[in-house]
Amino acid sequence: MSTTHSLLALATLLLAAASQGCAVSSHPRAPNAAGVPSRTRDVVSALATPGPLEVETVTSAAWAVPREGLLNLEHPKAKAAGLTKGDEAIEVYFHVVRHPRKGVWLVDTGFEKALRDDPSASAMGWLVRSQIGLEKMRFTSPLGQYLEEKNVHLAGVFLTHAHLDHVGGMRDVPNDVPVYTGPGELSERSFTNLFVQGSTDRAFEGKKAVGELRMTTDPDGAFDGVVDVFGDRSFFALHVPGHSSGSTAYLARTTKGPVLLVGDACHTRFGWENGVEPGEFSSDRAKSAESLARLETFARAHPEIEVRLGHQPLGPKDTKVAGAPGPVSAR
Repeated sequence: MSTTHSLLALATLLLAAASQGCAVSSHPRAPNAAGVPSRTRDVVSALATPGPLEVETVTSAAWAVPREGLLNLEHPKAKAAGLTKGDEAIEVYFHVVRHPRKGVWLVDTGFEKALRDDPSASAMGWLVRSQIGLEKMRFTSPLGQYLEEKNVHLAGVFLTHAHLDHVGGMRDVPNDVPVYTGPGELSERSFTNLFVQGSTDRAFEGKKAVGELRMTTDPDGAFDGVVDVFGDRSFFALHVPGHSSGSTAYLARTTKGPVLLVGDACHTRFGWENGVEPGEFSSDRAKSAESLARLETFARAHPEIEVRLGHQPLGPKDTKVAGAPGPVSAR
């Protein structure tokens, strides 16, 4: 084969590989690692009484990102509201879930201390740092700072999904702490992952294999899957794919009522209040719209549920206003 033919063959292979993209992370995974398969009917029956949990939502940083990533600007309601491309103010959260017997758990991780103190030493590579608008971040409570100040010893971490604004604090999590995602989350392939996989891998570096929740089809059809995480009906995982393949919402039965952590199934208050699904940041926008509709149907049917969105506070049950970072607590 001539040199020209060899180069053409190599270029073809490289283009084919690029078109397939790569996985979110090459970190080891453990399928069916946690939880008891359940159904929506069990979740509903558990809502009748308060649960044993406490949930604290902490703002790790305030930020601004492209609105077209957060919302489908082609949606009729977005057009009617005159929404256009541009920066949207958001907040990056982690949620602290306290169980009287199972210990302290996180849902998502916010950002690590190093991203504030020495970005070049953080998990995020230089290419990612150059593109995410680091100069627009205002850090309020990096995860490591919170864990140190509160003297928290973690029992584990649950992720709504594995985008960097949700795993960005992972380096502040001790390596022996187990981490769990929805099914197929780390193995989802995309072209974008060619640029971010290295940063995601560094976030998980040194951790145990990431466990996947034991999801099976919801017999009631309300969600793609439901898991009783601790096996005591205090904390449920709801499979809501679309933003990513393993996107997961969590329903916590707190001492003051149920709290629904929707993750990035809905980023913004406008999206939730108008049924407008996420935009360009989602891997499957049609599925994302379907999952958002399912969550909203569920929440409307059970108005006692307090909803907490992926990146903005929702309403009067929150103890802060939009654009004013700070913790939101439900006890």
